Amino acid sequence: MDNALQLNEIILTAAIVFVLLALICNLVVVTSRRSRRTTAVPAAVHVGADRFEIPAIVEPPAPGMGRRDGPTGLALYATGFTVVGFVLTTVYLGIRMWLTGYGPFANQHEFAVSFVWGILLAYLIAEWRFRIRALALVVLPIVAALMLYAMAQDTSVQPLIPALQNNLLLTLHVGFAILAYGAAAVSCGAAVLYLVHPRLAGRFRQFPEQDVFDDLGYKAAAVTFPLLTIMIALGALWADTAWGRFWGWDPKETAALVTWLIYGAYLHARVTRGWQGSRSAWLLLLGFAAVLFAYFGNHFFGGLHSYG
Repeated sequence: MDNALQLNEIILTAAIVFVLLALICNLVVVTSRRSRRTTAVPAAVHVGADRFEIPAIVEPPAPGMGRRDGPTGLALYATGFTVVGFVLTTVYLGIRMWLTGYGPFANQHEFAVSFVWGILLAYLIAEWRFRIRALALVVLPIVAALMLYAMAQDTSVQPLIPALQNNLLLTLHVGFAILAYGAAAVSCGAAVLYLVHPRLAGRFRQFPEQDVFDDLGYKAAAVTFPLLTIMIALGALWADTAWGRFWGWDPKETAALVTWLIYGAYLHARVTRGWQGSRSAWLLLLGFAAVLFAYFGNHFFGGLHSYG
């Protein structure tokens, strides 16, 4: 087992390296200056019975983007490195589960790596669906920080404490938490880019319109909220099995409820009050801060969730 754990640590280290390489490549692509070069393309103009050809000025495509907005050049390397980092993280979790015989939820190290997996999955889906490469400049540093945090925790394999010995409920509960937190990280990235957009949009080619970030933040939050709802419901069922009560105002339970209320308030304000722009972006940042507090709060407030 020791050899397998050492190999797994190498895999996780390699995943960190690839994430950092992806971040560097994305930084170069996104911060490419706007080109002043234009291309003259003949355009037909009809005046009466005559037809004239005049040059229409067309800007070249943004660097790293092909005719169908697919990644090319350095952008392709950025996406590839991110995919490799995601695959290595998946392999790491798979080996860890094979060695321990349970899901990645027994301690802070395992859940931090799972948190990374969820964020990378959500980011890759967002990049593929919306073609917003600038998102990497916020999301990938979060991933790298969590990976370094995970490496700093105890990576040894320990027996499950009695409260965690319900693989089905707990795996589902943690699984939905991972997916919810990943979507929340994407909404946070979109909110940050919305707020800094006025300072950066005129300088770099890879920054879309500000409203694009507002829309992406809303869509990611719309995914986060139902996932958080399912997570809390499954957590209550697990708590009843493990501790004999559905809800006990444990610090982590309370933090999860506050997080759920923030995202619920955001969606309510967005749909019924028409909140958009800076106010909604700040709410998304507050929501992700609550996510981080719910995760790291174990270190400060203890409670029944303070294992690992």
